[in-house]
Amino acid sequence: MRQALRLALVASLVGGGLFGLIHTSSAGSCVRIYRIYYNSPGSDTGSNKSLNAEWIQLKNRCGTARWLSDWKINDAAGNQYVFGRFKLAGGKSVKLHTGKGTNTPTDRYWGRTRYVWNNDKDTAYLYDRYGFRVDTCSYNNRSSSSVYC
Repeated sequence: MRQALRLALVASLVGGGLFGLIHTSSAGSCVRIYRIYYNSPGSDTGSNKSLNAEWIQLKNRCGTARWLSDWKINDAAGNQYVFGRFKLAGGKSVKLHTGKGTNTPTDRYWGRTRYVWNNDKDTAYLYDRYGFRVDTCSYNNRSSSSVYC
């Protein structure tokens, strides 16, 4: 199939033949949360420099590019970033910085004026354009500044 999203109906033996929905996405199996740098260096001053030192990084683990247009990243509090038209090259990664900046193929900017990622614990959720959860990464550690997922 040419579509990135393939849906299949599967008959369930439980509940007298209920139907479920299975989602498979070639982009979703390739693109994962790689790292979250949740505690920017120094004091949390709220400056754009400090905000941009806080980021989440996605990695395309496949050899071919994947479109991330309309994909979403949420934290546990419901803060949400939606990717605009964006293609992540094969084997490459992209950092989503909290603050303002100019988007490039390796760095995107949320444009926020407040921090997103809590310094003690939080959870990141990655959703594809159809709203299916592709990946999750949680941390619970005040003694570190980042986590590899």
